[in-house]
Amino acid sequence: MFIKKTKTLCPKCNSVIPAEIVEEEGKIWLKRSCKDHGSFRDIYWTDPILYHRFEKYEAIGNGIQNPQNIAPPDSCPSACGLCNNHHSSTLLANIDLTNRCNLDCDFCFANARACGFIYEPDFDEIVKMMEVLRSEKPIPTPAVQFSGGEPTMRDDLIAIIKKAKEMGFPQVQIATNGVRIAKDREYAQQLKNAGLSTVYLHFDGVTLKTNPFLKMHTKAIGNMKNAGLGCILVPTVIRGRNDNQLGQIIKFAADHIDVIRGVNFQPVAFTGAAIDDDIKKLRITIPDVLEGIEKQTSGVIKKDDFYPVPCVLPFSNLVEAYTGKHQVRFTAHQHCGAATYVFVTKDGIVPVNRMIDVDSFFESIETMAKTLKKGGAINKYKALIEGVKAMHDSVKKGEQSKTAEFWKLLGKTLIGQNFDALREFHWNALFIGTMHFMDRYNYDLERVQRCCIHYATPDGRLIPFCTYNSGPLYREQIWKQFAKSKN
Repeated sequence: MFIKKTKTLCPKCNSVIPAEIVEEEGKIWLKRSCKDHGSFRDIYWTDPILYHRFEKYEAIGNGIQNPQNIAPPDSCPSACGLCNNHHSSTLLANIDLTNRCNLDCDFCFANARACGFIYEPDFDEIVKMMEVLRSEKPIPTPAVQFSGGEPTMRDDLIAIIKKAKEMGFPQVQIATNGVRIAKDREYAQQLKNAGLSTVYLHFDGVTLKTNPFLKMHTKAIGNMKNAGLGCILVPTVIRGRNDNQLGQIIKFAADHIDVIRGVNFQPVAFTGAAIDDDIKKLRITIPDVLEGIEKQTSGVIKKDDFYPVPCVLPFSNLVEAYTGKHQVRFTAHQHCGAATYVFVTKDGIVPVNRMIDVDSFFESIETMAKTLKKGGAINKYKALIEGVKAMHDSVKKGEQSKTAEFWKLLGKTLIGQNFDALREFHWNALFIGTMHFMDRYNYDLERVQRCCIHYATPDGRLIPFCTYNSGPLYREQIWKQFAKSKN
């Protein structure tokens, strides 16, 4: 069954070619044909029912008001930085601080080990990249993540984090393997004192077979706990290697809720070091991950508990309508990722879906936003009263009766008119998400044009994540162009 047309890449020559997304054999496929290399069919999603449910949350944004490039529609994805054809602003920016690494992972999407040269922008170049991000309109980039390679190999990382906070980034994080944090207890405290918000810790399992660095990671987590520094576990999920660990990783996170704020599963993308692996054998999709979570948690967390990223747009609409100020807008493609929250209690894990009727809750938030847009004090008061009543009804529809914590949050946020209270939700709950980055075998140009995770580069460009790491291979080009020396 034909679903829609898009554009993709030939997996052999990387040329942009037309493609169709179709439903066949109980799965969603990406089909295309290259005039030089023939026809290809690769898996897109493995659950048509979930695909169509997520499709309902499609939300196309307006991009940025100051695009870096004015380009014709057919130039994507070769006209980056962000151009007038891009539909999302930057929610999270990555800045590669180095391509050096103190590990040698066989599935590194950056393929840092094989470069043969050093890419390491200096401090001033990094500041200029951050200036580009903070100049984005209508909303300056709210979050920056320092990545690599391994960013903790930089001796000036602390100074870089401090500078990011000085420049106004509310959220500053690093993506790390945890080696240095494990070895140096004081280093975690230095990161915290510098203003680091979160550590994205590469963490592939809770056994030595799936995670040879488990003891090191446990040490790093302990050091972060002592420093009061929160972390997100980031497992690269590979079929047949660690896909049987999903439930145990979540349990590990719940057992360490005082330091671990969430788990962000990343199905392996066949780029970098993993590019020549057996794709059909190792490929795992977002629905596969969610089904694995449901099975391995014995149904405590269900596949249907998860929602696509654009589902939270009603919150942006509400805050924007109430404050009259532009807000970040989560207009990523509906099939890029899925997420939920679970509360960790003395009785076990309780998904937020058991506490409220999520769909009804989002509808009540959107209704409040629309009423507020009409303006006037009376309308604002009316919107708050009617909205709280509607949300009360959505909570009553939930499966759990103990919702005091949830109502406390809502009261502080809406009645107390303190929208910053929403941040507490992340600290009282465990985030569980999955983001499937693309490679040249499942590349969908619609997803690229809606990407909200971008890389900043030394030449002043902002490049969508999946374009930077696959397709035209911008990462390789950028690293070579600005290489400092040989390894």
